[in-house]
Amino acid sequence: MPRFAANLSMMYTEVPFLDRFAAAARDGFDAVEYLFPYEYTPGELASRLQQHGLTQALFNLPPGDWSAGERGMACHAGREAEFAAALEQALPYIQATGCQRVHAMAGLVPPDSDPASCQRTYVINLRLAAARLAPLGVSVLIEPINTRDMPGYFLNLQQHAHDVLTEVGAPNLKVQMDLYHCQIMEGDLSRRLQKHFAGVGYIQIAGVPDRHEPDLGELNHVHLFDLLDSLGYTGFVGCEYRPKASTSDGLGWLRHYLAPRSSAA
Repeated sequence: MPRFAANLSMMYTEVPFLDRFAAAARDGFDAVEYLFPYEYTPGELASRLQQHGLTQALFNLPPGDWSAGERGMACHAGREAEFAAALEQALPYIQATGCQRVHAMAGLVPPDSDPASCQRTYVINLRLAAARLAPLGVSVLIEPINTRDMPGYFLNLQQHAHDVLTEVGAPNLKVQMDLYHCQIMEGDLSRRLQKHFAGVGYIQIAGVPDRHEPDLGELNHVHLFDLLDSLGYTGFVGCEYRPKASTSDGLGWLRHYLAPRSSAA
């Protein structure tokens, strides 16, 4: 049975961010993820996790100027020092929360850039991040993102991501496989999971096409959860979706999976 992490950047937006930890725990989530922790102190976040018995499953490294439209910088030649500084900025948050996975966003392809140069820069930065975090037991994740939600993003396809793993050659570099993005770009989710499973370090879900609850739309998440079990996936499944209405009211799909656990207890 999968273990689920609530994405607090998208879910429970009915309440202030720091109150979302309690809301997720009340609804039965074991863990949380979110885009960025940097508006809060490491201690504030660690306290909320401890208070509510939650695991910090994932967050992103600083992405550059998000409000100005930047979506990471790992593929941007000439910004290697900025990427290294962003990695250092994340370290106190990793240590305080006990987070074992961080996502290094590739970034939008710069205008008039050479794709080969982007690839070289991406590999250099990912080698740096993986080497820096390996002694802490932390994995670096890369995520293919669909071109409809994020036009111009450097990494879009699963095979490209796994080719990057091979080129970087770091055992703690893994792919963050978001089934929502993968369905939009490529489909054939079951076979892609089976093909690439050894390189997958984290799974995320959302309903397709509208990014609502996973039981809404065209995907059969019951089948996909069963497949993850059969493949031996023991990590968290991140729920990175926008609830159609109230977050708690839309959690019938989660209660379905938690019910056997409750009855066994």
